[in-house]
Amino acid sequence: MNINSSYAGKVILAAAGPGDPELITVKALRYLQQADVVIADRLVSEELLINNVKAGAKLIYVGKQAGQQASTPQEEINQLLVHHAKDYHLIVRLKGGDVTFFSNVLDELKTLVNHGISFEIVPGVTAASGAAAYAGIPLTARGYATAVRFLTYNHAVAWDETSWEELASTNDTLVFYMSTEWLNTLIDKLLENNISPEKYLMVIEQATTPFQNANLYRLKEYKERVALTRFISPTLIIIGKVVALHQKFQWIKNNPTDQSYFKPVSECIE
Repeated sequence: MNINSSYAGKVILAAAGPGDPELITVKALRYLQQADVVIADRLVSEELLINNVKAGAKLIYVGKQAGQQASTPQEEINQLLVHHAKDYHLIVRLKGGDVTFFSNVLDELKTLVNHGISFEIVPGVTAASGAAAYAGIPLTARGYATAVRFLTYNHAVAWDETSWEELASTNDTLVFYMSTEWLNTLIDKLLENNISPEKYLMVIEQATTPFQNANLYRLKEYKERVALTRFISPTLIIIGKVVALHQKFQWIKNNPTDQSYFKPVSECIE
């Protein structure tokens, strides 16, 4: 990569983990503590930022939240990276979960490369591994699943019938990000394609935070029990035989609440 000498700074695309501030990696934490500018997602622990952003550093919130007009447009985030790379030595772009799982990191990488700005990618604990571990679910437990799939489902996803049939018949563990709003439709499509109605489903709210709530159902009973339930974001959906292991290996008590561990995006804007 050709580095443009007009940009003094280096951008660290770093992962904060899914909620628990202690799940950040040692490397990401070191960069966070050294940063001159921190550009942070909404789904980053406030405790992590308060305790580790150095005095005098700029802390900029670029929150995104579905359906919220206060959400920061991606183009604005891209321009913040470019702008601060001109004047500051170390900029940390801190994302919730892992940097490369269902994030807009590609747009940011293209922006940095197009401007010749030096960067580094620091991976971390993604929501799937964090939520599953904190719910006592080994995603690929021997005898239960040999693979795990990371997916997202919404109104814009257009799987053909062959894809639905394959998803319904697989023994792989299915993990859905950002899909709870369309969960009823997702379950309907899987049942229509003959997924076992006895298979377990879990919706994990605010995973790895003090407000974690793991909701366990069989597919056949989900819509009767909670079809109109509003889950507290962020949520993660896990479907598969491994979900049943939660009943044996749960090690954190559920904390059902209407409170949100992460501030609404409207309260994060400076």
